[in-house]
Amino acid sequence: MHGPRLDVDLHLLELRFAGARLIEPQAVEKLVRSIERDGQIVPLIVAAASPDTSEVGNSERLVLIDGYRRVAALRRLGRDRALVERWPCDLAEAVLGVLARTQSRSFAAIEEALLLRELTQGLGVSQREAARRCARDGSWVNRRLQLLASLPEAALTAVREGRLSTWSAARVIAPLARANAGHVDRLLRSQGQARLSTRELGQWFEHYQKSRRGVRERMVDHPRLFLQAVNERAEQKSSERLRDGPEGECEADLWRINELICRVRKRLSMLCPISAELVTALTRAQGNFEGLRDDIQRYSEYDPDRDPQRCAASKGAGPEPARDQPAAEAVA
Repeated sequence: MHGPRLDVDLHLLELRFAGARLIEPQAVEKLVRSIERDGQIVPLIVAAASPDTSEVGNSERLVLIDGYRRVAALRRLGRDRALVERWPCDLAEAVLGVLARTQSRSFAAIEEALLLRELTQGLGVSQREAARRCARDGSWVNRRLQLLASLPEAALTAVREGRLSTWSAARVIAPLARANAGHVDRLLRSQGQARLSTRELGQWFEHYQKSRRGVRERMVDHPRLFLQAVNERAEQKSSERLRDGPEGECEADLWRINELICRVRKRLSMLCPISAELVTALTRAQGNFEGLRDDIQRYSEYDPDRDPQRCAASKGAGPEPARDQPAAEAVA
């Protein structure tokens, strides 16, 4: 899809789909440096609200389809005009054409979902027609729209403004919203101050899924404080392992095995009759215990200082005895 290239005032552009695009300040800053150095190279994609119009009038406002970051960069530089490519089609066809050009422009999943919502709800395009025109199947459109259905508007705003990554929105906020919408609202308010990274938010959610209800109530209000406590405990355990050495690790492992045995013994009354698989597992564990006992007994009786081979190796070669040599003679 191609059209004539025009030099248009920025105030003539209608930013109708700004709510469906991510801001990403880092990408805008990169465009600012590029345009300041080389000028605007890639034109904006626009379409007229009325496709029957053949030329841009003084009062006509063109709808910006693609190039929202470039507009932000031009305004950052104080520019009031932009190079645009005007597509001779209606708005729905223009949005579908941009979505279909995935080879030249990669969209985040949430951007695709927001544009599809504009198509289906704002421009009256059916999901089946949108999938066909984008060269996708119907399940792709359905998955994108379901992603929006599971995200609150506050999360979408945070993604658009760059305060929340698309990965965090899809992998943390969406499943959390399905389970507890109230916790999502509180977490997003806390995220505005804590500003957790994507890795930190993933780590937070991993602990959230394994925590008790009372702990979760504190986690959503103070996510940064919770992660600091988790990291401090991890550092403390690492220091204890370093201090105790391999002996301490072996002792701790044996105490954990002892606790597991006690837990299994408490459950035996509920397992009658005992299954053959349980007896097999017990036999194998018993064999490992006997082998462990023999190894501990053998190593406890072993004294490396009395090992002749180790003693010889520790002494080293040493000085060799003097060989038979003729007596020294005077040198002429």
